[in-house]
Amino acid sequence: MDHEGSEVRPSNFIRNIIDDDLDSGKHTQVHTRFPPEPNGFLHIGHAKAICLNFGIAQDYSGKCNLRFDDTNPEKEDIDYVHSIQADVEWLGFHWDGDVKYSSNYFDQLHQYAIELIKKGLAYVCFLNGEETREYRGTLKEPGKNSPYRDTSVEENLALFEKMRLGEFKEGECALRAKIDMASPFMCMRDPVIYRIRFAEHHQTGDKWCIYPMYDFTHCISDAIENITHSLCSLEFQDNRRVYDWILDHLDDFNKPNRTRQYEFSRLNLEYTLMSKRKLNDLVERNIVDGWDDPRMPTIAALRRRGYTPASVREFCKRIGVTKMDNLVEVGMLNACIREDLNENAPRAMAVLNPIKVVIENYPEGEVETLSAPAHPSHEHLGKRELPFGRELYIDAADFREEANKKYKRLVLDKEVRLRNAYVIKAERCDKDEDGNVTTIYCTYDPETLGKNPSDGRKVKGVIHWVEASNAKPAEFRLYDSLFTDANPAAAESIDDIINPESLVVAHGVVEPSLVKAEAEKAYQFEREGYFCADNKDSSADNLVFNLTVGLRDTFAG
Repeated sequence: MDHEGSEVRPSNFIRNIIDDDLDSGKHTQVHTRFPPEPNGFLHIGHAKAICLNFGIAQDYSGKCNLRFDDTNPEKEDIDYVHSIQADVEWLGFHWDGDVKYSSNYFDQLHQYAIELIKKGLAYVCFLNGEETREYRGTLKEPGKNSPYRDTSVEENLALFEKMRLGEFKEGECALRAKIDMASPFMCMRDPVIYRIRFAEHHQTGDKWCIYPMYDFTHCISDAIENITHSLCSLEFQDNRRVYDWILDHLDDFNKPNRTRQYEFSRLNLEYTLMSKRKLNDLVERNIVDGWDDPRMPTIAALRRRGYTPASVREFCKRIGVTKMDNLVEVGMLNACIREDLNENAPRAMAVLNPIKVVIENYPEGEVETLSAPAHPSHEHLGKRELPFGRELYIDAADFREEANKKYKRLVLDKEVRLRNAYVIKAERCDKDEDGNVTTIYCTYDPETLGKNPSDGRKVKGVIHWVEASNAKPAEFRLYDSLFTDANPAAAESIDDIINPESLVVAHGVVEPSLVKAEAEKAYQFEREGYFCADNKDSSADNLVFNLTVGLRDTFAG
């Protein structure tokens, strides 16, 4: 059966499950959720989960919640809550109803813990951390029961109440589920479901000094919200056993159409780390300039670098949804942003490594205004004005005193066309004491303005330029991969694979229209690449442009 929206994206195993559940009548409406922990910034791996959960809800005319699984107040912060909401909205999605928090359910979670205690399925354990690890066993050896495992229901209820009242120290005891210490799955060996933390919570303040563990909270929160399909990445596959055990033993949720979890492969991208811990290490050691450093894989960094929501969504669509772990080529992501910007980014001219050109037969003191399209294929985007005068800047790489026929730029005694302007001919040049060219003297043909010269002269080379008296100085941050290894997660030492050329700063000039460049909005700097004004450091008085993506791929490795 074809369901509404099913043709929008290629099918996958999750969509097949949803189709079967709708066909069988198990569910009549799809309800998903995106459940981040507010303990850091989202990265492009989370973008895949966002696009999957919200995309499925859209395609099936269902609902998708944004819920913060906020069970660890020591590592969480309201600033992360706000940044995550902004990231979801930037990607083009909106959640159903109000933002939700697992902390909204702390009273209910507490009662469900009491229910397990009353059923003899949870107990307060006083083993310390080292003892708990020792009792848990290993992958090859089963664990052994805690000496507190057979404490009576009445005593466990009293002890848990003392935990709630703050009568025990942090780490002195914890509430554990009574499952199976001989299970081949470590997560099933009597996992902790409540621990003591004397920490203020960003939503509940100091109401609680005991906090539920993630595995206990996550599945119950899904069930409370009537989530039909709980979509998680593969590292939570074993945890599903804990989730199912908990819901199987709670009266409110032991029913055929309750929440079920399905796992998909996480995103692994070349030259990129996805571990929050490792990313945090890069920030803490100042290897990068914060979580939004454009070399980071965070959504905040992608925005700062000029990536578009449409390009990220397209990338997530192309990589698909499977259960197979693989390393996605970074070229696929670059292709998505490049295709988007090629179609939509306005054009401008910037000279990153300027060298002066003097047009000797152009009138001194005169500056004329030329017209150039904002985009070569979209007339509706209008035109921009370009000052043109006797003195210009071109890129130093666009001039040689001598060159073979394959070189299509400016050469002494040869002609080249200035983009959207005239044909010029290089006559001579000045050099400094080290032999570096400082000034190129040219002549221009006033009859060659535009793309169709009146004399029919064919000039193969076209170079970009900026008129000197109106040029605006700018800083250009040229970004490359942060790592030289395509799989940095497998490296023994991150320090050994840091790319020393991951950020190269150039100082040049841009056309005056770019004084009004909007932060995060990418432009194609003709013949250079796609750049956007930095959302932190750039201003009309101090222009700073970040490289979004080159016109073609080059990799550090």
